[in-house]
Amino acid sequence: MNNKPGKWSAAFGITFVWFTTQFGGGFASGAQLKSYFIKYGVYCLWTCIGAQVICAIYNWYIARYARKHELYDYKSYNDTFYGKYSLIFSNLFEIVYIFTLLVVPAVAFATGGATFAQLTGIPYMVCTAIIGVFIFVTAVYGTAVVRKVATILSIAIVVGLLAVFVPNIIVQWDKVMEGIATLKSQDASAGPAIWSMILYAAFQFASSPAIHSQHSEALGDYKDADFTYILACIVNSVMIFISTLGLMAIINNPEYADASVPVLILVQNGVGASVLTPIISALIVLGAVSTAVNMISAGEARIMKVIDKSFDTDGKPTRNSILVTLVLTLVGFFVAQFGLLPLVSKGYSILAYLAFPVIAVPYIIHAVVTKFDSEKGIEKREVAESRV
Repeated sequence: MNNKPGKWSAAFGITFVWFTTQFGGGFASGAQLKSYFIKYGVYCLWTCIGAQVICAIYNWYIARYARKHELYDYKSYNDTFYGKYSLIFSNLFEIVYIFTLLVVPAVAFATGGATFAQLTGIPYMVCTAIIGVFIFVTAVYGTAVVRKVATILSIAIVVGLLAVFVPNIIVQWDKVMEGIATLKSQDASAGPAIWSMILYAAFQFASSPAIHSQHSEALGDYKDADFTYILACIVNSVMIFISTLGLMAIINNPEYADASVPVLILVQNGVGASVLTPIISALIVLGAVSTAVNMISAGEARIMKVIDKSFDTDGKPTRNSILVTLVLTLVGFFVAQFGLLPLVSKGYSILAYLAFPVIAVPYIIHAVVTKFDSEKGIEKREVAESRV
C-alpha cells in the first residue's frame, strides 16, 4: 500500500521545509539579506535569486539521488553517494553537521527567545524554554509532522512577509527607487557580490544532505524531484526578492547602517507601524522555531538510525527517539544561554567554508563523473574506482 502524499502535496511540503530551514531569525530580521546581498550594491537584486538557484540545484540532486536509491538518513546517503571515498567525506560531513547542530538551533533559540521576550516582556530564559517545548514536541513526532508544521508555518510566514513588505513597497516606492539609485551609484564590483552569493548558498546547503535526503521519501518517484525543486526555487526566489526589494526603501535612512534588525526600521517608518511591528516580531520567532525544528528533526533521524536500524522516521515516537530529540533540544537551549548571537556571522561563515570541500566541490565532481547519476555514468564511476 502506498501511503506517500500526492505529487503536489509532497512538492509543497518539501518546498516549505526548505523555506522554513532558510527562513530563520536572520532572514526575518533582514540581517542576513543586509550582510550577504545588499552590502555589495545593486547586484543584490539578482544575487539573492542566484543563491536560491544554486541551493535548488544541490537540493534537487540530493533528493533525487536519495529517493532513487532509497537512502533516507544522511549516513547511508553519504556512504553511498561518496562511494569509495565515503570513509573520508562521510566523516567530514559528520563534523560539518555537528557544527551545524551546535550553531543553527542555538542561534534560532537565542534569536527567537530575545524577540519573544521583547514582544511579551517575559524573561529571556522562560521564552527560550517555551520555544524549546514547541520545537521538541514538533520534532519528536517525525518527518511527516515536520512537513505538515513546516507547511503551516510557511503559510503564516509567507502571508506575514507579504503583509509587511508589499504595502511598504507600494507606499514607499519612491524611496525604494531612491535606494536602488544609491546602490547603483556606489563603486561596487560584481566579484565580491557573486562570492557573497556563493557563500550564502554554501552556508544554506551545509545541512542539505541531512534534510533533503530525509524528506525525499515523500516523493512518489525520484523523477518528481524535478518538479518539486523547480517549484521550491520559484517560491524561495520570490520571497527573498520581495524581502530584498523592500529593504531598498531604507537604504538612505541614517539608522540603516548600524541596524541589526533592518526590517523594524522599514516597518516603523512605513505604513501600519503599530500593526506590522508585532507581526514582524512574530515572524522572527516563527522563523527561528521553524529552522530549529528542521535541524533537530534531521539530527534525530540520523542518530536513531544508528541506535535502531528499523526506526521509521514517520512512525510513532519511541522512548529512544524522544530521549534523542530531548537531548538535541536541550543542547540548543543551553548553548543559546551563552549569548551566541554575537558569533552568528563568524559561525555562519565558518559553516560555509566547511561546506566547500565536503559538499560544494565533491557534488560537482560526482555530477560530472556519473553524468548526474545516469546508468552509464554510474558504470563509468565503478570502473574508475576499481582501478584506484
